[in-house]
Amino acid sequence: MKIGVIGGGQLGRMLALAGTPLGMNFAFLDPAPDACAAALGEHLRADYDDKDHLRRLADEVDLVTFEFESVPAETVAYLAHFVPVYPSAESLRIARDRWFEKSMFKDLGIPTPEFADIHSQADLDAAVAAIGLPAVLKTRTLGYDGKGQKVLRAAADVAGAFAELGSVPCILEGFVPFTGEVSLVAVRGRDGETRFYPLVHNTHVDGILRLSVASQAHPLQALAEDYVGRVLEKLDYVGVLAFEFFEVDGGLKANEIAPRVHNSGHWTIEGSECSQFENHLRAVAGLPLGSTAKVGESAMLNFIGAVPAVEQVIAIDDCHLHHYGKAFKVGRKVGHATLRSQDLATLKAQIAKVEALIEG
Repeated sequence: MKIGVIGGGQLGRMLALAGTPLGMNFAFLDPAPDACAAALGEHLRADYDDKDHLRRLADEVDLVTFEFESVPAETVAYLAHFVPVYPSAESLRIARDRWFEKSMFKDLGIPTPEFADIHSQADLDAAVAAIGLPAVLKTRTLGYDGKGQKVLRAAADVAGAFAELGSVPCILEGFVPFTGEVSLVAVRGRDGETRFYPLVHNTHVDGILRLSVASQAHPLQALAEDYVGRVLEKLDYVGVLAFEFFEVDGGLKANEIAPRVHNSGHWTIEGSECSQFENHLRAVAGLPLGSTAKVGESAMLNFIGAVPAVEQVIAIDDCHLHHYGKAFKVGRKVGHATLRSQDLATLKAQIAKVEALIEG
């Protein structure tokens, strides 16, 4: 089976690493000349709306998926005329636009921060008056890793904020006084079978995920599964989906969904019976889903900007290095380490060792 992937970054690379043992081959459509997934398959270098190359991709593969939501929904809709594409264009259309996304959460009865649609500075001024400060102004599309957003704490922050984010459609969200950030990675097959990984505790630095720790029997696991299940059913979703939540007053408030394999699920490569990457491929290919059970205790640490010396990373017991083969650049995710142990105390000691390498 040959799988087409829109996007050739590290997520596409890890999909190919998971699919190769299953006898799958890969083709990646990505405009970047140095797409890091290209080493794992055919690289069609073209823009995401290049119909000639999209048609060529469709003719070469058995099905198509995508590795991130910066892909236009129109691209997926076009491809779907010629080849099966999972997740669907409708899933992507909603997930890549924060207004559509939050509106869906509200319709499904999933708690969210207060929010408002913003198309001008006047809209922003009115929304701030209604929602109050502090609040967060975000572009409706294309924001990730802390980009495309601004925290508004005082009236001075509001003035000119719409222009500061490019005078593009935005959403204003009320600030959430959360006690923790968690995410749930789920997978749903073509036949509707659904499996959930354990809730993950996330720590962000400068808007970028730094650390994810798989939880032990989290008390909010069942609630998170309920909320995620509502979204999967609504979208008739196929593949892996991640849902990020805020922990608030003993419950959960929705932050956002990602219609793809997710950074907070990287721990599953060594830390679960079947990784999120293999399960995504199983789902889109119509194969039986794999177990999402943990294998011991597990965590993931991102390497941002640079990867420490390989020999230092792999010298740590049960530390597994994933180097993306990308050029080092400030603020760029260039690799991660998965840590695994039999108890939390050992896991915390391992995390401290990797963090020391990062800071060193």
